[in-house]
Amino acid sequence: MRFRRLKTSRWLRLAGALVLLWLAVLAADRLWPLPLKEVAPARVVVAEDGTPLWRFADAEGIWRYPVAIDDVSPRYLQALIQYEDRWFWDHPGVNPLSVMRAAWQDLRAGRVISGGSTLTMQVARLLDPHPRTFGGKFRQLWRALQLEWHLDKRQILTLYLNRAPFGGTLQGVGAASWAYLGKPPARLSYSEAALLAVLPQAPSRLRPDRWPLRAQAARDKVLQRMQTQGIWSARQVDEAREEPVWLFPRQMPQLAPLFSRKMLASSRDEKVVTTLDAALQRQLEELALNWKSRLPPRSSLAMIVIDHTSMKVRGWVGSVDITDDSRFGHVDMVTAVRSPGSVLKPFIYGLAMDDGLIHPASLLQDVPRRFSDYRPGNFDSGFHGPVSMSDALVRSLNLPAVQVLEAYGPKQFAARLRNAGLPLLLPNGAEPNLSLILGGAGARLADIAAAYSAFARQGKAGRLRMLASDPLIERPLLSPGSAWIVRRILAGEEQPLPDASLPQTVPLAWKTGTSYGYRDAWAIGVNARYVIGIWTGRPDGTPVVGQFGFISAIPLLNQVSNLLLARAASVKNGLPTDPRPPSVSAATVCWPGGQALPAGDSNCRRRLSTWLLDDSQPPTLLLPDQEGSRGIRFPVWLDEKGARVAADCPGAKASTLDVWPLPLEPWLPVSERRAARLPPASTTCPPLHQQDLIPLTLSGVRDGAVIKRLPGENRAALALQTTGGEGRRWWFVNGEPTESRGAATTLSLEQPGEYQLVVMDEAGQVATASFTLQ
Repeated sequence: MRFRRLKTSRWLRLAGALVLLWLAVLAADRLWPLPLKEVAPARVVVAEDGTPLWRFADAEGIWRYPVAIDDVSPRYLQALIQYEDRWFWDHPGVNPLSVMRAAWQDLRAGRVISGGSTLTMQVARLLDPHPRTFGGKFRQLWRALQLEWHLDKRQILTLYLNRAPFGGTLQGVGAASWAYLGKPPARLSYSEAALLAVLPQAPSRLRPDRWPLRAQAARDKVLQRMQTQGIWSARQVDEAREEPVWLFPRQMPQLAPLFSRKMLASSRDEKVVTTLDAALQRQLEELALNWKSRLPPRSSLAMIVIDHTSMKVRGWVGSVDITDDSRFGHVDMVTAVRSPGSVLKPFIYGLAMDDGLIHPASLLQDVPRRFSDYRPGNFDSGFHGPVSMSDALVRSLNLPAVQVLEAYGPKQFAARLRNAGLPLLLPNGAEPNLSLILGGAGARLADIAAAYSAFARQGKAGRLRMLASDPLIERPLLSPGSAWIVRRILAGEEQPLPDASLPQTVPLAWKTGTSYGYRDAWAIGVNARYVIGIWTGRPDGTPVVGQFGFISAIPLLNQVSNLLLARAASVKNGLPTDPRPPSVSAATVCWPGGQALPAGDSNCRRRLSTWLLDDSQPPTLLLPDQEGSRGIRFPVWLDEKGARVAADCPGAKASTLDVWPLPLEPWLPVSERRAARLPPASTTCPPLHQQDLIPLTLSGVRDGAVIKRLPGENRAALALQTTGGEGRRWWFVNGEPTESRGAATTLSLEQPGEYQLVVMDEAGQVATASFTLQ
């Protein structure tokens, strides 16, 4: 009985000791946890194919390229495990035989000369560096056991793949493969796999870019072991030995720096995978550097390339040269807010078509107009009178665009663009106004290019996909028909063609823009697969005289488009097509009414072939003040002889005459003007109004203006001009007539003070302006 009690007591003490030991292990694990997480880990931004674009080192300057086991060549894994730790998949983190052999060697030498380290123990040392002492070795063993306890073998191997030292600031096989070999670790040859497997043993002494002979000897040692163990065949090893170890100096990733910085803030991953095409990005950056010498001093440029079939950003150049501080190279102009100039005009024409306000052949009026203190003009400083919508878009005329925006509504226009991902930023919280269409609000190149994708995506504007994980999101902006029509106009294919003759692959459609004061030059293009956005100018907003879109940005746009199309033509599926939507049809309309008329109709003064959306033929869009007799539907009453009579005359018959809007009269042939188009008045029963006068308009000075003489000048010269009116002009300054009788005159004023200017035509119409000379 006593023996049994003693035996039970021993087992209880043993169990208690084991429990205490287990509690001690748990406590130690809690007190000294595995240091698996870094406060500021090394990160890398990569292209879609995995090519590193830019590295962001950790606090110690270490660069890593995170990989998983499946991202690494099986050849490398074979060489690594067979050479470093043959029993890696079987031991519990420590190989007892190797440890005992190393301990015997260390005891005999009185110091640590052999570690007997497994891969798990090497990972433990990488995570928690320790001195080469017996105490340090014990800590390494403890960390190795912790690793095996908390992680599985694949996780431990992954840690080694990403933490093993490869010389200098390189850690991990991914970073080493890209830096030394310029390729992903999944594509290693037998020779390269053996070389990278042995480098961590002595990374500084075996660096292949500095000590190629040492590295080759170490590599051959690994190759020999692989052959001896029967892992690789003799032929494979012999061919691998023939490859010399001679490498270029390490290359750090240096592509898309500004884009990479932006993407780093968009993701928390150590490896940020983007949608960029590394080869294309390299070509674009080289192209930008080649253009640098053509730019004015302190000027920069920006480019963005989007695959509109997927909305993936394939190229992003934020500045001409990130190292050039004189050109503000550190400023990303793809995301900078700038005045877009005229690049928004295609959107207003497409939206107005969808609203039934116009069609491509609608008659628009390129004539001088004033909106309170706002008096827009054209880039060429002239006016062109009657123009079609398609012609106004191709020639980028300002007044027709303002006319259409006025009819559509600036607030509605800004709201539609904002909803599609293109916010227009107005200064000081101002309300949307007519200046929007001429660059009176700020916008970003990235947003503009994304919105232009609607012209290639059946009217839906896609959101930019910059990270590989970004989903495809799109929002409706235009109808498929209006998007197709506008794109064809911008591509120079505004004239209708039969489907058999209509190119299914659309050539480059482009639009330029120049902001006020020549501060920004833009070119946005849409080819068969890509949207291309180009900006040039000075990032600080200083005007650059002579810089405008067609001269400064279009040549670069064409060069980028040709580069992209050459690449796309070699792709398996070729270039996408853009067939005519069912909602688009061909028709012939007449001016000035803007609608189809039968052959021989006298109201058809000019016939135009055009595309129509849903067979809609909206009448000519009038300006807000063009009502009644100033419109284009001119009611007349005719007697039996065809003469014009009053409505209450005996036998009067009502008729309708389509006439041109009065502001267009100065640009019309005499035979087309209203006076010539109207039938002669009856002498027996004349109409109440013999004619409608063309309004007299004064330009060159606005009412209430304050005019200052130039420094050093005693006089101020005012160039004045009138449009409209009838016959001669009489000019009066403060009630005193001048000698001029023409439609234009120049006043030379010397005395400061208040002035009143009056001009009168033969019909008695008067235009006035009061101003102050200082």
